[in-house]
Amino acid sequence: MAVTEKVICVVGPTATGKTKMGVALAQRFDGEVVSVDSMQIYRGMAVGTAAPTAEEMEGVPHHMIGVADPWESWSVARFTQAADACVQDILRRGKRPVLVGGTGLYLDALLRGIDFAAGSQDTPLRRHLQERLRREGSETLLEELRRVDPDSAARLHLRDEKRILRALEVYQETGETITQHDRRTREQPPRYEGLFIGLNFKDRQNLRDRIDRRVDDMVAQGLLDEVRSLLRSGLPRTATAWQAIGYKQFLAVADGRMTEADAVEEVKLRSRQYAKRQLTWLRRNEAIHWVLWDKVPDFPSGLQNATTFLTSSGVC
Repeated sequence: MAVTEKVICVVGPTATGKTKMGVALAQRFDGEVVSVDSMQIYRGMAVGTAAPTAEEMEGVPHHMIGVADPWESWSVARFTQAADACVQDILRRGKRPVLVGGTGLYLDALLRGIDFAAGSQDTPLRRHLQERLRREGSETLLEELRRVDPDSAARLHLRDEKRILRALEVYQETGETITQHDRRTREQPPRYEGLFIGLNFKDRQNLRDRIDRRVDDMVAQGLLDEVRSLLRSGLPRTATAWQAIGYKQFLAVADGRMTEADAVEEVKLRSRQYAKRQLTWLRRNEAIHWVLWDKVPDFPSGLQNATTFLTSSGVC
């Protein structure tokens, strides 16, 4: 039986110190960091995504940061394939992968080694379905999906046009419904054994305060200038990158549709809401070893705590 490789996973809501802990653990266990963040993949967006600087990396190699142009749209499948190649390369060189980030869906997909269904490329079938959607509307396509995959159709709303198209595309291309595919994937053993270090604050108010300070720091570091640079580069306003928290609001500032003060408050609110969603996702995972901070993170103590857990779990 093949041995499932152990990988270190540093998780937690935004602004809890994942970057610093990831670097410290990579140094401790001769590892390299793989970012698992859906927005840090984009070039020219370092400020608003809190991508680590060269100084913060402290000489530790980092992967999956600034690897895509912001006008590209990356699916979970594309991210997983690229990140998995990084993990495999790190393992081949005898190093320990340290996965760091807050995009739970991407991390789960990478660890499980999800065998993504076909239909992730721009194909004649996809263009045909998009044309049908334009002509016939989502109601007709959802009814068609209901006939072949009622379970999937029941989970979708008429506004979920991309997911309706995706489900029909998978079925028409492979003969297997996306429900059948997902069930088969869940039954497969995981590709990697994730050893989870979770970071959070004991008091929720301390997390909220730290998020607010991070937003203020981003503004001071030039978030508005970064947004204006993206506009000058010709980034289409339909690009996925503009949906990232911070960029959407400061695009409105650049357009004159929102004051900077209002944008800052909106970004703080959206960031706090995002942190809550991250925690909801993470709390489903009972394997996480939590390191809980007081008002100010104590990284030496936290590192020792994490090291003890990882060593007892077979990481050396």
